[in-house]
Amino acid sequence: MKANEGMIDRALRIIAGIGVLSLAFVGPQTPWGYLGIVPLATGLIGWCPLYSLLRINTCPVKRA
Repeated sequence: MKANEGMIDRALRIIAGIGVLSLAFVGPQTPWGYLGIVPLATGLIGWCPLYSLLRINTCPVKRA
């Protein structure tokens, strides 16, 4: 797995993931909040499977 997310993309995913995940514990306490795990995980890993399928790469570093 090559990284396909840039630093800004990763930071936004982590922030959004934590925000959505917090809905499972604070606020409406809905199980839909657990969907925040997806952007949080992809932000922490730096690789998005959907980006791979669509051949999108926001990572400025070219890895061999």
